Amino acid sequence: MKIVFTDSKTIVAGKADLRVLEQFGEVILYESTTPEQIAERIKDADMALCNKTIFSAEVMSNAPKLKYIGLFATGYNNVDVDYAAKHGITVCNAGSYSTDAVAQHTFALMLNHFSRVSEYNNFVKDGGWKNSEVFSPMVYETHELSGKTLGIVGYGRIGKAVAKIANAFGMRVIVSTRTPQTDSSVEFVTFDELLAQSDVVTVHCPLNNLSDKMFNHDSFSKFKRGAYFINTSRGGVVDEPALKDALESGILCGAAVDTISVEPMSGDCRLFGVKNLTITPHIAWAPVETVERLIGIAADNIKCYLEGKPKNKVN
Repeated sequence: MKIVFTDSKTIVAGKADLRVLEQFGEVILYESTTPEQIAERIKDADMALCNKTIFSAEVMSNAPKLKYIGLFATGYNNVDVDYAAKHGITVCNAGSYSTDAVAQHTFALMLNHFSRVSEYNNFVKDGGWKNSEVFSPMVYETHELSGKTLGIVGYGRIGKAVAKIANAFGMRVIVSTRTPQTDSSVEFVTFDELLAQSDVVTVHCPLNNLSDKMFNHDSFSKFKRGAYFINTSRGGVVDEPALKDALESGILCGAAVDTISVEPMSGDCRLFGVKNLTITPHIAWAPVETVERLIGIAADNIKCYLEGKPKNKVN
C-alpha cells in the first residue's frame, strides 16, 4: 500500500507525530505540493492524504490506483467529491476534531477585544504603568460580556460549543441556521434579525454556494451599529472589501478573523493593516491536543476503510 501525504507540513509542526500512519503501508511525506507537482506525486498512489491540496477531477484521473483520499480537515471543498464518487474513490474527512479549539479561539478573540488585553499589555511594556500616577490607569475602555447579545451564524458542533460558553458568561444567545433545530438555551431568529440585534456576530457555517460572501456590503449595512464581528470558519464567507468598509465607516467597532480568502496572506490583501481588525493566521484549529486528535481520527478513518467500514465518508 503506497500512501502519499501531499502537504504534511500543515500538520507536523510542533509535537505532531505521523508515524502512526506507517502501520498501513509505505508512507511518503511531502511538506507541500504545488498544483504542478501533484499529478506526478500521486500517479501510483493507493491512498492520498492531504489538508488543503487541491484534488481536481483532472488530478484524480491521472492516478488509476487511487482508491482513498483522507482529509486532515473538516472541510472538503478542495476535493472534487462528485468525480471521486463516480470513480470509486472514497473521501473521508476528520469532522469534529477541532470543536473545542475553535470555540476557545472565538472567545480568545472576543475577550481580547472587550478586555483590551493586547493593548494593556503593550501599554505596560511601553512603560505606561511605571509612569502612572494611579494604580489602575484606565487608558482603554473595557466592557463586560454579560448581558450582551451574541449572534451565532451556523449551529453545528462548533456553534453549539460557542453557545455553551456564551451562556456561561451570561450572554443572550441568538442563532441563525438553515437547518431547523430545537434548543431551549438559545433563541432562533432570521439572519436579518440576528444582524440587527447582535452586539457580537460570530460565524460557524461551512463555505458553500449559499454562504459564499454572505457577509457583504448589504449584510454589513444591516448590522447593529458598533457591533463586533468574528470569523473563524472560512475566509470565503466574507467579502473582504466590504468588511474593510464596514470597519472604516464605523458600522463595526471592530472585527477579528482567523481565516481569509487567500492563505497564506497575499502581498495585496485588502485587510492587512486595517484599523480595529485583529487577524490570526488560521490557527484556531491547531492546539497541540487538537492536532493529536486530528491525526488519531485520520488514522482511524484509514483503519475503518481497510476493514470495509468507512467512517466520516463525505461522498
